[in-house]
Amino acid sequence: MSWRASLIVMLAVVCAPLQALQAPVRTRPIPVIVVDTSKGTFAFETFPNEAPKTVAHIVALAQRGFYDGQRVHRALPGFLVQFGDPQTRDVSQRDRWGRGAAASSGTPIGVGEITKKRLHQEGAVGIAHMGNPAKGDSQIYITLAPRPDLDSKYAVFGHVIEGTDVPAKLQVGDEISRVYVR
Repeated sequence: MSWRASLIVMLAVVCAPLQALQAPVRTRPIPVIVVDTSKGTFAFETFPNEAPKTVAHIVALAQRGFYDGQRVHRALPGFLVQFGDPQTRDVSQRDRWGRGAAASSGTPIGVGEITKKRLHQEGAVGIAHMGNPAKGDSQIYITLAPRPDLDSKYAVFGHVIEGTDVPAKLQVGDEISRVYVR
C-alpha cells in the first residue's frame, strides 16, 4: 500500500467518529392537532419545548376523544373562539357552557407554562383558565387577531397552521365533531 493510500485509510478511520457526532439528532415528532368542525377543519402545531405539560395534557385528551362531539362555547369576532367544555354536548345546558367545575376534564394541568417566546399573534392557541394559569385544563382558545393584552397571562401552546380561515367562521353552538393528533 502506498503512503497516500495509507493516509486516506487513516483519515477515514479518524474522521468516521467525528462524522457520527455531526449526524442530526432524531427527536420525537412535534404533535399536530387536527380539529374537525361543522364549519371546516383546521390544524395547529404544538410547542412541546415551551409548554411540555400543556401539550402532553391536550394530546392525551384528544387521543381519548374528550373533545369529540363538543361545541364552541365562546366566539367573539376579531378576538377569539373557544371550546373544551364537555357540558356543551348537552344543548339544554347552554347557560352553563364554559362555567363551573364541570366545564373541564377535571384534571388541571398544574402549571402555567407562560413564556415570552410564544405570544398571542393571530392564530395562537392557548389554554384558558379562571384566574390561575396552573388551573388551566381542557378549554382551548384560538386568537383571531394579535392580542398582546393576553401575553404573560395565558400559556400559548400552539399555532394554527392549516385551515387558518376556519376559526373565524366558528360561532357559539358549532360542533367540534372530532379532534385528533397527527
